[in-house]
Amino acid sequence: MVRQPVPPSTPKLRVSRRLAILLDDLVRIPGTKQGVGLDALLGLVPGFGDLVGSGISGAIMFDAVRARVPVSVLAQMAWNLLLDAALGLVPLAGDVVDVAHRANVRNYRLLEKAVAANPDPGPPTVGYVLVALALTVLPLLVTVALGVLALVLLFRWVTG
Repeated sequence: MVRQPVPPSTPKLRVSRRLAILLDDLVRIPGTKQGVGLDALLGLVPGFGDLVGSGISGAIMFDAVRARVPVSVLAQMAWNLLLDAALGLVPLAGDVVDVAHRANVRNYRLLEKAVAANPDPGPPTVGYVLVALALTVLPLLVTVALGVLALVLLFRWVTG
């Protein structure tokens, strides 16, 4: 997969851009155009690392809700985080695939595109807030469940 640079940010999305770079694109792998970030390193710690990474990734989702991006975009972003959490369950191989998946950069690009398409959305409806809350919290809850599962499986494997 060819690394594409993270697009420039609007001032209100600066934190999300920095998080996407920190988590997925902090250091370039020598001889490639592929970046690696903190998410890949955190993912090496079974259970706990993916939980922390997903928690930080949730900040990009929060920016998306705050910018009132369409629910369809929030759903895509939630899917990226769920896939990222599922990949984290597979020791080492999942972490390698996670580097290529780059959920945070993908989510930032979706956010940036949605904000560019509708820079000044109207006030949110109650329905939007409820669906946005569900799509933001669901990946975090699934990540917690997967993290606990990974820790339980690791404990059982270690204790034989």
